[in-house]
Amino acid sequence: MSTTPLFKGSDVERLRRAGEAAAGTLAYVAGKLTPGITTADIDGWVREDTERRGGRPSQLGYHGFPATVCTSRNNVVCHGIPRPDEQVLPGDIINVDVTTCLDGFHGDTSATFLIGEVSDEARHVVDVARRCRDIGISVVRHGARMGDIGAAIQELAEREGCSVVREFGGHGIGRSMHGPPHVPHFGTRGTGLTLRSGMVITIEPMINLGREDIRTLPDGWTIVTADGSLSAQFEHTVLVTREGCEILTPSPF
Repeated sequence: MSTTPLFKGSDVERLRRAGEAAAGTLAYVAGKLTPGITTADIDGWVREDTERRGGRPSQLGYHGFPATVCTSRNNVVCHGIPRPDEQVLPGDIINVDVTTCLDGFHGDTSATFLIGEVSDEARHVVDVARRCRDIGISVVRHGARMGDIGAAIQELAEREGCSVVREFGGHGIGRSMHGPPHVPHFGTRGTGLTLRSGMVITIEPMINLGREDIRTLPDGWTIVTADGSLSAQFEHTVLVTREGCEILTPSPF
């Protein structure tokens, strides 16, 4: 039996506020991304803006993670650690992953941004990653299966000549940042857990321009593409409803 919590009433309102706070911080950072900044600058902005909104960064200290935000440039798939010696350069793509805890609930969202003029390949993988997130969200509703989400994402990515990272996926979220269920971004329609109204999950496909294979750097956190190809990711937190779903981290990204 699934231990995935179902949320309703005032808990949903708190989830909305946490999601809106995370989305607001992501938008604030997006407006400050220019060539020459460092990823440590991004960490500082997330820390300051989260505090202004009355929240705290969920990622800071999570299993020992040393920063308030994940900043993943170019071939970094996820969990990039901000550093004062890592500059954001023209032509880069960078994912900024913000999670905010507010009033005991978490909101989780990310987007990949283009820095200056980028290559056609970079623009392509970012566009595909955004569309993969959105097509995954489009099939979320009460009674759908987890495999329906994964299949929709996988089919789109592969049709566009990209690949889907399989070792990481979305997750349940609410009173804890990560919980059941696991949300794979590949799969077969009609298989997997049945979604129920009141579930809150993240949809966050990591899309590689090259092969799906990944490796972990010696810091124990940073995940990169094994072949050095570019990787992009977009993420929303969504509430499953009878009619479909509600995006709890609304943003233009």
